[in-house]
Amino acid sequence: MSPWVKPLSARWPLSIALLGVVDVHAVSPSPYKLVDDALLGIPITNSMVMSWVVSLLIIAIVRLMVRKPMLIPSAGQAVIENLLGGLREIMEPIVGKDMINRVFPLLIGLFTFILIHNWSGLLPGVGAFGFRDAEGQIQYWMRPGNADLNMTIALALVSAIGAWGYFVLRYAGVRTLLYDLFGNKANPREVPRLIYILLFPIFFFVGMVEVVSILFRPVSLSFRLFGNIFGGENLLANMTELAGWIVPVPFYFLELLIGAVQALVFTLLTAVYIGLICNHGGDEAQPAHGAPHHIR
Repeated sequence: MSPWVKPLSARWPLSIALLGVVDVHAVSPSPYKLVDDALLGIPITNSMVMSWVVSLLIIAIVRLMVRKPMLIPSAGQAVIENLLGGLREIMEPIVGKDMINRVFPLLIGLFTFILIHNWSGLLPGVGAFGFRDAEGQIQYWMRPGNADLNMTIALALVSAIGAWGYFVLRYAGVRTLLYDLFGNKANPREVPRLIYILLFPIFFFVGMVEVVSILFRPVSLSFRLFGNIFGGENLLANMTELAGWIVPVPFYFLELLIGAVQALVFTLLTAVYIGLICNHGGDEAQPAHGAPHHIR
């Protein structure tokens, strides 16, 4: 398992690879530990270092593009403002006008962070140098942060538990949350009294199902993002080993598209989770059928 500095994307002819001479292996799903027990028993991995570097690059590039905000924006400031304005227009109908100013810093942060990290695997040198472990799987010295399940789980916990729990409890409250989950949504003036009473256990059962779905949100968010980015990493590795030139190029464009889509999907789902409880139509809209007012 000795490291080697030759790029893993060796330039083998496609015909030889198809004849089975070249053995194509998958990328290891586990991160490579660069330093064991670095801090409080926590190792430093290749994906951790890559995420730190990319995060610093995001901050530096945004600062350089914006510099001092001006009334007549520079080219860099115009790009950032268009990104902010476009994403805000998408998210505002989902979370509501009253909530958009509160949640937008989180949403734009998630989108930018995930997008750049998704694309970081296409940077020169990333996913190119490393070694094969004892099982024949590729261990890169530099790999995208979101190709590590630990990173996507952390993002999902921030989104589905930290952010969702904070905004719902802070701006909707426990009473509104319980009503949205378990409350009887029928109008007692429009349905017979007996049916209205019988609907209580039905809505309670539906609420229990919704609680289970809420608990599984971190799982779905993390595995969806990880599966797409890790799968793309494997695809690029295998295509590059089969043919080092021309053939992998379309897959790089595909990865650009997938990275953007997955960043938008993750951010949209975060907005939907918050908007389902905190957005019931309008800044001062009252919940239907006597539910408690949810925005304070």
